Amino acid sequence: MIIRSATPPPTSTSEDVTPDEIPEDRPPADWGRWSWARSEWTVAVAASLLLAVVLTWPTMRHPATTIPGDLGDPLLQAWQVAWSGHALLSSPADLWNSNTFYPETYTYAYSDTLLGYAPMGMLGSGFTASVIHYNLLYVLLHALASFGAYALARQLGANRWGGAVAGIAWAYAPWRLAHSGHLNILSSAGIALSLAMLARGHGWSLRHGYRPELRRPGWAVAGWLVAAWQVSLGFGIGLPLVYFLLATVLVAAGCYGWSWWRKRERPPFGRRLLIADLVGGGAFGLVTLLLGMVYLRVVDLNPQAERTLDWTKMFSPPLIGFVTAPADSWLWGERHAGAREQLSWPPEMALLPGMMVIGLAAAGLFLSAYPLRHRVALGLGAVGTVLLGLGATLGGDGDPGYLTLSTLLPGWDALRTPGRMMHWTSLLLAVLAAGAVTALAESLRQSTPRRWAATLTPLVLLIPLTVVTLEGVNNTPHPTVPQPPAAMRTVQDPILVLPAGGLGDLTYMLWSTDGFPRLTNGLAGFEPVSQAQTRTAVASFPDPVSIAHLRGIGVRSVMVVPSRVVGTPWESIATRPIDGLGITREDLDGMLVYHL
Repeated sequence: MIIRSATPPPTSTSEDVTPDEIPEDRPPADWGRWSWARSEWTVAVAASLLLAVVLTWPTMRHPATTIPGDLGDPLLQAWQVAWSGHALLSSPADLWNSNTFYPETYTYAYSDTLLGYAPMGMLGSGFTASVIHYNLLYVLLHALASFGAYALARQLGANRWGGAVAGIAWAYAPWRLAHSGHLNILSSAGIALSLAMLARGHGWSLRHGYRPELRRPGWAVAGWLVAAWQVSLGFGIGLPLVYFLLATVLVAAGCYGWSWWRKRERPPFGRRLLIADLVGGGAFGLVTLLLGMVYLRVVDLNPQAERTLDWTKMFSPPLIGFVTAPADSWLWGERHAGAREQLSWPPEMALLPGMMVIGLAAAGLFLSAYPLRHRVALGLGAVGTVLLGLGATLGGDGDPGYLTLSTLLPGWDALRTPGRMMHWTSLLLAVLAAGAVTALAESLRQSTPRRWAATLTPLVLLIPLTVVTLEGVNNTPHPTVPQPPAAMRTVQDPILVLPAGGLGDLTYMLWSTDGFPRLTNGLAGFEPVSQAQTRTAVASFPDPVSIAHLRGIGVRSVMVVPSRVVGTPWESIATRPIDGLGITREDLDGMLVYHL
């Protein structure tokens, strides 16, 4: 027997109609010429975009000169987006062999590639365009995440208020603020959006279960393609989605077979939907396989790139981390400063999904628009993902747990940060919260006199919506991005920029978006052997040994950034003689340039 909320939804209120229940044959005349402008989904898109600009502010204040987070990974990722767009337009065959880490190959795959953002990288070129593209993506990914979670909650049976709470709670969860400098981690919108499309395509919702008459094969294909796009942004977030969808397919097939055996007749599914799943699922599998082969090739060429479980153990958070906000949270940052002191690595361990969404999700276990069995499943899923997110902290060694998956599932050992399971925890909490808000709205309409319901219900529902919004307000720094020197565009490549190594290499990578000259510089999660050899050889540059090494690997120019050499082996480079070395030196735009 299915146990539902004690207050069944009214059938006469358009507010509570789910997407499945909107008649598809409704004549356009019912809405007028500008019906699209007043439709729920137009409003949802516009609201998502506006909210993204506001809650990521001041990202769009100076989009050409500043960048959110810090001057580390954001510079790398701005370069990645620019390189993918440049390579696919100019020489697609060279996509994986980027202009950095010269003379190594497959260098574009040294990190999560963000390949799915290549279309943005095609819109203009150069340093300034790269910074603007990054900032636009930073805002848009938040908008898409909130819209995706809204669409998922609506498809699963929540009303618009519940969908809005779910969208904001997931896209602007406090824990995400710790990753303001990690575009690859924030880019998870495809998870919610693909699940919403797949559920829509298969006529399924939490509230109503499987309804064959609402199957839409086109939506199923779209869901698979969006999931493939999510994987193309990187396996750090995409691989758990791959295994989730695989597990879902197996469970769904098992349930279908069980129902067939129990009822002695085949449940309706449909040839068109089966073809849609085969085509869409095949495309998803092909993208995953091809990208996986590229990363395996990187490991073959660079065995030191393979990560051990020691990384996972180092980044495993304690339980208190799940109720601790990062420093960039406007509402909770200072209040949780003491708790963060107990975390060995706060950027990966401050994992608060939001106090309001936790409370609403807990309430949603008891009062919800969803059937009891689905609430229980969501609750168990949230608890399960928290246990996985504890990593090695669970039971002292994480086995059974996250480390078990690292030994059993191909590729999982490369996911070194268990706390990123919070993507799934917070999504499950958001869906539970949406069910609670929906049930609350329906209860208020049932119990409130008609003349007050239209005013009182929105006022009450604004409370959780306002709180989840305030929990997403940021204190994220937006430093100014160093401008590239003119010499970067004029000297002959391949180029070595000194001082080499460390975060400075990320700046040089972004500078190289002006024309993409080949650089020996680069920074990733591991160091190629040739790069380590080069850095050792050039510590005394310019001298016969360093020049011979650079000429041997094909380097034609060395550019020194004087403002960065203090405290490095090249601090006195300007006074080192070059007589008899067969090279020349000149000052270009404040840079020292050596021509080999």
